Amino acid sequence: MGRNVLELKNISQAYGRQLVVKNLSLTLEKGEIGCLLGASGCGKTTVLRTIAGFEPLLQGEIHLNEKIVSQPGYSMPPAKRAIGMVFQDYALFPHLTLFDNVAFGLRGLKKSERILRVNEMLELVGLAHDYAKYPHEISGGQQQRVALARALAPKPALLLMDEPFSNLDVTLRERLSNEVRDILKAYEATALFVTHNQHEAFAVADRIGVMDDGNMLQWANAHQLYHCPHNRRVASFVGEGLLLPGVVREGRRIETGLGLLAGIPTCDCSPDQAVDILIRPEDVIHDDDSPVKAEVIRRNFRGANVLYTLRLSSGDLVQALVPSHCDHAPGEHIGIKTDVRHLVVFDKRDPSELPKTA
Repeated sequence: MGRNVLELKNISQAYGRQLVVKNLSLTLEKGEIGCLLGASGCGKTTVLRTIAGFEPLLQGEIHLNEKIVSQPGYSMPPAKRAIGMVFQDYALFPHLTLFDNVAFGLRGLKKSERILRVNEMLELVGLAHDYAKYPHEISGGQQQRVALARALAPKPALLLMDEPFSNLDVTLRERLSNEVRDILKAYEATALFVTHNQHEAFAVADRIGVMDDGNMLQWANAHQLYHCPHNRRVASFVGEGLLLPGVVREGRRIETGLGLLAGIPTCDCSPDQAVDILIRPEDVIHDDDSPVKAEVIRRNFRGANVLYTLRLSSGDLVQALVPSHCDHAPGEHIGIKTDVRHLVVFDKRDPSELPKTA
């Protein structure tokens, strides 16, 4: 086990009488990258602001390097928390060169040390040869890397990033998210960022917290979130898929419109119990030779693949991700077979989470 750089213990925060963060906990070890993932208004940016010291706590504690920096009635000033920030708009100084932007937070160092440190950071983000340029002379992706270099230059204990890729186009966003992860790992930085984009979360983070209405629904790695979601809301927010009704039979098999599915369910189930099982698009395979047919209801062309929504003979809906050289129109019937390796099952008697609909 590594040392916890960040620990949130049952924190809550409110604006007026409106609770926006509710009893939230998480930990980040040294060198880990965490992400708060959720829709706009779920409270994720408020969590970031409380960690930075910009917002007081209503309850709970925030620990940095095992020292309390926030609790009700006490908040260490932001400048003393050794936290770096990358803002949504990067907040670069337009009148300063890239070198001087990165050097801005290093005024306490000797000139020779400052020059070495800035050059090291520009080298880390791949902009060593552009040190004399101004922010308007470089691309949005390069500006983002400068902002990252400036935040890392003072050697913060923790780096916070607020929607760091939101101002970039889709193609650049995907490339930069991979680059940022490489930079953070090369620097061995501990970081926490917020986003509403699950692809960014999967690309960058070691651990992801799915948030909804101020609550932390699950704090886990991407594989666990995708294949072992704690509840229907996590299942519905992470990845794609539809909930298929089923009935538990002997031997932990589940009878569904796709036939009998076997495996180890993610919930405690008893025979004849009614359940919902999460079927991901990769669980349903297009097979022209299969005797099982399904009707194409909707098609979503994605270049290399097509996401089909299919109606089974039972009337239930599933999705299938099919190579795009197989072109089928709504109304056609195609052969399918199943390859369900994770039985993500929810008790139908617990309606507390809303299922995803087609």
